[in-house]
Amino acid sequence: MCLSQTMEVGKHGKSQGPARDGGVLLEPFVHQVGGHTSMMRYDDHTVCKPLISREERFYESLPPEMKEFSPEYKGVVLVCFEGDSDGYIHLVAYPYVESEGLDHEDVTEPDQPRRKHSRRSLHRSSSDHKEERSALESDGSESLQDLKSPRMELHIQSDVPFQMLDGNSGLSSEQISYNPWSLRCHKQQLSRMRSESKDRKLYKFLLLENVVHHFEYPCILDLKMGTRQHGDDASEEKAARQMKKCAQSTSATLGVRVCGMQVYQMDTGHYLCRNKYYGRGLSNEGFQMALYQFMHNGNQLRRDLFQPILGKLRNLVAVLEKQASYRFYSSSLLIIYDGKQPGAEPGHKPAEPPGLDPSLSTQNPAQPPSDPTPLQPDSHTTPGQPAPAPLPSPQHSACPPPKVDVRMIDFAHSTFKGFRDDQTVHDGPDRGYVFGLQSLISILEGIQKENQ
Repeated sequence: MCLSQTMEVGKHGKSQGPARDGGVLLEPFVHQVGGHTSMMRYDDHTVCKPLISREERFYESLPPEMKEFSPEYKGVVLVCFEGDSDGYIHLVAYPYVESEGLDHEDVTEPDQPRRKHSRRSLHRSSSDHKEERSALESDGSESLQDLKSPRMELHIQSDVPFQMLDGNSGLSSEQISYNPWSLRCHKQQLSRMRSESKDRKLYKFLLLENVVHHFEYPCILDLKMGTRQHGDDASEEKAARQMKKCAQSTSATLGVRVCGMQVYQMDTGHYLCRNKYYGRGLSNEGFQMALYQFMHNGNQLRRDLFQPILGKLRNLVAVLEKQASYRFYSSSLLIIYDGKQPGAEPGHKPAEPPGLDPSLSTQNPAQPPSDPTPLQPDSHTTPGQPAPAPLPSPQHSACPPPKVDVRMIDFAHSTFKGFRDDQTVHDGPDRGYVFGLQSLISILEGIQKENQ
């Protein structure tokens, strides 16, 4: 039993999920699409993740103008690793209360997970890269029963099934009720915590806003931003490893690469998923195709999303250009929209709108179509009669504007002048991050123009 089980549940302890002895039972966050540590659902509006003190301090120091583009920081909880008589294991959160009986040293941060290839030669062959992706893709399609070792009781699940896309853009046969990446991270974290449980009973977790809670069918694109990923305090080995990843991906050429993705498909009623290994292997053209696929719902390209997403990205550029000395190494950007269009029903496939390639399918995404020729009004009119009025543009319809959001996350390696006595001080804004945003804006503008 945890030391903190005698504490009362505080401000953040009122969860809609099941609780154990006054604590909050944590569940894997259904919609985690990237990252290497498990995001946990605390309640409908809150998620939590293993605390890294540097990231906690950064959230506490965020400039006011950046708070619109980052999750709300909600504090810290203590998390216990517990087992029950049936062999199931649980993560349970309790309020973090500073007291004489609980020293800071007793609540240690979880270690970062070891990467399978961290000891390999930095000059990895293309076949090694394919093996890495293949191993992950097969892991992503593991059955729920396989992922119950260690045994987990999963109470909060998605009503919409997930399917992982394999390396050939084909659908995996299995549909599960969690994003496959979420289950993978959770399994690794439980195994790691179980192996440490004899020595470490308590962990600090950060409480953060669940930025997708108000989306009914959240479509999420997780992008690793910037041309550099390693922090100023990285070892030579880690810096070299991160520089190699950047050099071999669109991080070097575009300042951004895909780290994970899920897209709700209106025609089938499920999410299609991609992981970071898919993103690392993309060329510039492949990155453009990935953005096109993210904006496509299985029936049509979501043209209504371009303007609101582009508006938020341009606003973020303006904010970051004013943040002198800030660097956001290894941070990610989430682009989110609601996959459920007003008035549309899942499983229904309407006629393709003008200009959209009807051969596009989720199993084999086509290249983004080039400038389509719009349909012309019927030319067979009686002399003297006016030509029929053109069809109204989708932008002028009475439908409400789509819900979209853009958020920066993962600040464990971020820095700025005067932060935690950091020795390295940078000049000007984070040009690598801004370059990635500008590339993203340019590509989205190109897709928008080609599909007007």
